Amino acid sequence: MRISFVEIANFRKLLSVRIDLAQETTLLVGANNSGKTSAMIALRQFLIERGSFCMNDFTLCHWKTIETVGKLWIAQPPEETPKFEMDKWQSVCPTLDLWLDVAEGEFHHVSSLLPALDWAGGLLGIRLKFEPKDVAELHKDFLKSSAEAEAIRQAMPLKDGQPQKPPKLWPEGLIVFLEKLLQKHFEIKAYLLDPTQLQNPKDGRATIQELPAETLPLDGDPLAKLIRIREIRAQRGFGQSVDVGSDETPSRKAERRLSEQLKRYYSKHLDPQNKPTVADLEALLAIDAAEEAFDKKLAASFLKAFAEVEGIGYPGVTDPRLKITTVLRPIDGLAHDSALTYVIDMIAEEGSNPLLRLPEEYNGLGYQNLISMTFALLSFRDAWMRVGKAKLGTPGNTDDVVIEPLHLVLIEEPEAHLHAQVQQVFIKKAYEVLTDAKELKGNSPFKTQVLVSTHSNHVAHETPYSCLRYFRRLPAGMGSTVPISAVLNMTTALGDEDETKRFVTRYLKANHCDLFFADAVILVEGPAERMLLPHFIRRNFSFLNQCYISLLEIGGSHAHRLRPLLEHLGILTLVITDLDPGKGNEAVPTKRKDSQATNNPTLSSWLPALSLIDDLLDAPDDKKVLVQDALAAVRVAYQTAIQVAKSGKSTDVPGGSSPADEALPTTFEDALAFTNIDFFSKQTGIGLVVKFKEALEMAGTVADKSEALFKALRKGKKAEFALDIIEAKDFDTLTVPNYIDEGLSWLEGRLKKKQVEILDKNSIPALGKEPGE
Repeated sequence: MRISFVEIANFRKLLSVRIDLAQETTLLVGANNSGKTSAMIALRQFLIERGSFCMNDFTLCHWKTIETVGKLWIAQPPEETPKFEMDKWQSVCPTLDLWLDVAEGEFHHVSSLLPALDWAGGLLGIRLKFEPKDVAELHKDFLKSSAEAEAIRQAMPLKDGQPQKPPKLWPEGLIVFLEKLLQKHFEIKAYLLDPTQLQNPKDGRATIQELPAETLPLDGDPLAKLIRIREIRAQRGFGQSVDVGSDETPSRKAERRLSEQLKRYYSKHLDPQNKPTVADLEALLAIDAAEEAFDKKLAASFLKAFAEVEGIGYPGVTDPRLKITTVLRPIDGLAHDSALTYVIDMIAEEGSNPLLRLPEEYNGLGYQNLISMTFALLSFRDAWMRVGKAKLGTPGNTDDVVIEPLHLVLIEEPEAHLHAQVQQVFIKKAYEVLTDAKELKGNSPFKTQVLVSTHSNHVAHETPYSCLRYFRRLPAGMGSTVPISAVLNMTTALGDEDETKRFVTRYLKANHCDLFFADAVILVEGPAERMLLPHFIRRNFSFLNQCYISLLEIGGSHAHRLRPLLEHLGILTLVITDLDPGKGNEAVPTKRKDSQATNNPTLSSWLPALSLIDDLLDAPDDKKVLVQDALAAVRVAYQTAIQVAKSGKSTDVPGGSSPADEALPTTFEDALAFTNIDFFSKQTGIGLVVKFKEALEMAGTVADKSEALFKALRKGKKAEFALDIIEAKDFDTLTVPNYIDEGLSWLEGRLKKKQVEILDKNSIPALGKEPGE
C-alpha cells in the first residue's frame, strides 16, 4: 500500500491541483511564489496541525462567493426558512483528497473505508474538508452579530440635525466575521470518494470530484492507525538562541537545537526510568546508589546550616524537621547548553590532554542543520517502528503499539545553510536513513514516502526527473480571476521518443540545470554566447538582469530536443542559435540566392520551421515566435543581414550618408565582428580576435571579408575568442548584435507583461464586484 497522489483544492494559490507521489522521494520544484510552500502548508494543516486554518487560506477568488452568502442571509426576511446555500459552501471550502493504492492482502488496513462492497482493490480516496461545523449555527451567530452592529448604527445621534456617517462596526460582512470566528464555526470533516469518478488532470489542473449532497462524513479520524505523518520544517532561523518570553513556541525552539532532539529521543526510547524492563535493572541500581551517596553528602554539608535554623526556634516540638533528598534523572544530564559538544582534533603535546570541545552552537550552521535533519529522520523512523521503550506502549493500552503501514515524511527546503555538495548528499541519503531498519527491508508491509519542497537545483539534480513535480504560476485570467498554480508531473515531460528522453536526461544531469526554478530560459549555441551574454544583459537590459534567467549552452543541433520539456513546463524561452548554412554536406559562408539550406535542426524543424537560407533571412518576426498560451512562448534569434557602410563602419539600417553593403554573418562571432568593426580594429595579440581584425581590414568586398571570417572561424577557438573579448580594455563599448538585441528585447517585454501574475490590489476583484468593475 502507498499514497498514489493527493489533490488539493481551494487552498491559497492551489485552486485545484494533483500531486503524484513517487514510490520513494517526490520533489516539489518551481519558481518563487509558484505554490510549493502552499502545498506543504496544506498537507501540514490537514494532516498534522489539524484545522489550523485562517481566512487567508481560502483561495481569494472565493471570497466574493462567501461575501455574497452573507449578504443573502442578511437580506432574507426573518420569517422565511433560512437558505444555507450548501452548494456555494461545497465549492469554496479547502479540501485535501488523499488517494491510496491498496493491493490485495492489505484490505484489513482499510476495512472501514471500502467505497463499495464489490471493491476489489486499487485506488481508495479519502477527502478531508475544512467546512462549517453547523451551517445553521453559523447563520444564527452571524445574523445576531450583524443585527447588533446595525442597532448601534441606527442609534447614531444626529449632528446639527443631520445623520452622521456611522463608524465601521464588526462584522462588516461574512469574511470579516469569519476572520475572527473561523475556528469556532469550521472543522475538518472526512468523506469517502468514488474511484470510478476520478478524472485525469488537464494542463496541470485537477478536476475535483463532486460529492453528492446526501454524502455523510465519516466518524472519527480515518487516517488513524493507517498513516504516520512527520515533518521537518524549513530551518530559516537555525542556530539562533531563543530567550524566555520570545514569540517562539517551545516546540519550535526544540526543532532548532540538536541537544533538544537528543533529549526527546532519549526520553522516548532509552530512559531506564520510563517503563523499566529487566535490562534496565543495572542502570536503576546505579542510580539508587548514586542518590544514596549524594543524600549522605548533602546531609553532612547542610548539618551546620540546619542547626542554625533550629536555633531561631524552628522546627518546634510539633513541627516537621528538614531533610534533603535527591532524585537523579539521567534525562536531566541533557538539559543544559553543553549537553552536546563537538570534539576538536589537535596535535597532542607530551603530557597534555588533546581533547578540546565546543558547544553545539559553535559549529557551522550547515553542519548543525545537516546533523539535525538526519537525526530527525532516524528519530521519525524509530518512533514509527516503536524502537526501545516506545514498543511497550502505555500500561493497559495495547493500541499504542499498533504500527501504521504508511509513513509520510514532509521536508521543507532542506537546503537552508547547506552548501551544494551537502545538499546533494542529504537528498540522496534521506530515504536510506528513513528505511534503515530490519523491519523495513525486503517485502516489508510498511511503506515510507518522502515529499520534499526545494528551491535548490542541486537537490533537484540528485533526484530522478520522473520524481519531480513542477509548480507553474498562472496569472489572473488563466483559470481564475486571481493568480493560481498548476502542478505538472514530470513523468511524461520528455515525450515518447526514447532517444530524446535519453539525451535530455543526460544533458540535464551533466549541467546542474536550474530551469525548474527560473522565470525564463535562454538556450545558446556555444561557449562564446554563454560567456558574453550575461554581460550584454547586465549592461543593456536592467529589468531582464533582475529576473531569474536560466542560461543553457546546448547548440543548434540539439536545442530542439528540449522542446517537449520546455512546452510541458510552459516556461518562457529564447533560443539564440546560428544559421549554419550548407550546400549538401558542406558548410559554406552565408549567401543569398545560392540554393543554401540550414544544417540547424532547430531552425528547420522547430522555429521558424524553414530550411532555405533565403527564406530564413527574410522571415518576419512573427514567424520566429511560437505562443503556447498567455504566459508561455518561444522565440528564436539567429543571424540576419548587417549593413556595413563603404567607410567600413557597421550600421543598423541601410541608407545614410554613404552607400552600404550587406554583410551576412554565419555565426555569433562574425555577427559580433561586423557589428563592432571599430572595436576589432583596435585589438592586438594573437588568436581569433586578431585574425578577425585582419579579415575586416583586408581589401575587397564585404562578401570577401565574410569568407575570410568564415575560414578563420573554422580553425579558431571560440571559447578563447570570448575570453580575449572580455579581457579587452574597451569591452564595455561593444554593441550587441542586432539579432540578439531583438531577442533579448522580446524576452524582456514578455517578462514585463508577465508581471500581471504578481498578486496586488489591482488583480483581486473587489468584494461585491465583478472582475473589471
